[in-house]
Amino acid sequence: MEALFLYQGYDRGFSQRKNTRYQRRNKILKMIDYLMTSENIEIVIHLAGALLAGGAIGLERSFHGRPAGFRTHSLVCLASSLLMMVTFFQWKWMPEVPLDTVRADPTRMAQGIMTGIGFLGAGVIFKEGLSVRGLTTAASIWITASIGILIGVGFYFPAMLATLMTLGVLSLFRIIEAKLPKHSYSHHYVSFGKSSVLPEIELMEILKANGFSVSNISYRMNSKTRFEYRMIIRTANPENVSRLAEVWNGHEAVLDFRISPTGD
Repeated sequence: MEALFLYQGYDRGFSQRKNTRYQRRNKILKMIDYLMTSENIEIVIHLAGALLAGGAIGLERSFHGRPAGFRTHSLVCLASSLLMMVTFFQWKWMPEVPLDTVRADPTRMAQGIMTGIGFLGAGVIFKEGLSVRGLTTAASIWITASIGILIGVGFYFPAMLATLMTLGVLSLFRIIEAKLPKHSYSHHYVSFGKSSVLPEIELMEILKANGFSVSNISYRMNSKTRFEYRMIIRTANPENVSRLAEVWNGHEAVLDFRISPTGD
């Protein structure tokens, strides 16, 4: 009798564990069925596409050491797509409320996204001396948000095309730009002692001999013993900047000088 009682108790425990496993499996299957609906699959495609597009552009920015890189661009594109999806699935907010009661305008949502991205883009633009840097990165953040908006509304082909074109501009155009003939501008300061100021004519001759032309020039007395020329100089060969630096470094009358090339 004791053995029979133990067997029956074991059998009941086994049946309870079996039923628990069945219930757990049924819950998992129901959850999978809920997640694998066409609407949820569409949402995954939207967000995954935005993440891939933003990540691709961000990788290029990170490779070139820019302040806004892989994670920033990925989040910008993902957030833009997510917000645009709000307007297309607005009936899911309050299913019991008629559709005419809640109506979100996709164009106004896109306008709000681009306005907010403008502040983020301004954060990566910084001034280094008299040069302004970060403009290309700010533009890449802006176009990334635009791509996110396209993916959010389901315009996959133009979003994919815009991603490829953006990567081409950021990478291939860099090579083309480096090979194109262009003028390089620099902000130039050079200081002399008050008793040994280099005449302006001689200064211009030195600059001309090293391949520079002067766009404008100004004068400044930094102290009672120091006189300074300030100007914007231009050259067709960026290597002339290092040559001019060597000239001023070896000039005995020069107390201080600075050459700040402009650029992105």
